[in-house]
Amino acid sequence: KRGAQNQGPPPPPQKNTHTRITMSFVRHVKLRVPCGQARPGPAIGQALGPLGINMAEFCKQFNDQTDTLYSKGTPVSVQLAALSDRTFTFEVRSPPTSYLLKQAAGVTKGPSHVSAEKAVGYVTPEQVYEIARVKQRDGMRWHLPLEGVAKSVIGTAKSMGIHVQEAGEEK
Repeated sequence: KRGAQNQGPPPPPQKNTHTRITMSFVRHVKLRVPCGQARPGPAIGQALGPLGINMAEFCKQFNDQTDTLYSKGTPVSVQLAALSDRTFTFEVRSPPTSYLLKQAAGVTKGPSHVSAEKAVGYVTPEQVYEIARVKQRDGMRWHLPLEGVAKSVIGTAKSMGIHVQEAGEEK
């Protein structure tokens, strides 16, 4: 055979000397924690303890991240992803719509039972749109139109006994 050279058998494949550590997802945990006030305790411990996550580390990271988001003590939703190597990632979401509505209406507690005629509090359409803007920033709602999110806020307000009306209207 012309031009062919006998090189012998091919060399053995190179072994990968680098050990690759793979982290796998364990599960999601949903928490509601006050901004800037997370402490290792029973509420957080019962959720994170079985996953082997360091509660003090979570509290430190959470407090650092939420210190400037909202006013201190505002409850926010947290979606935490636990990984197999006992590490975690988390996403801070906006406060519950009911909390924002109660703040806007100046109500401390919702009614024992809702009446269509008797309102517990009042919010203006402008306040509804401000709440909708806050809710729209969440990762799950970025694609929804502001009007749709505002309608959802109005529905929550109705279920809480809070009426939406213009600022000058009679109550």
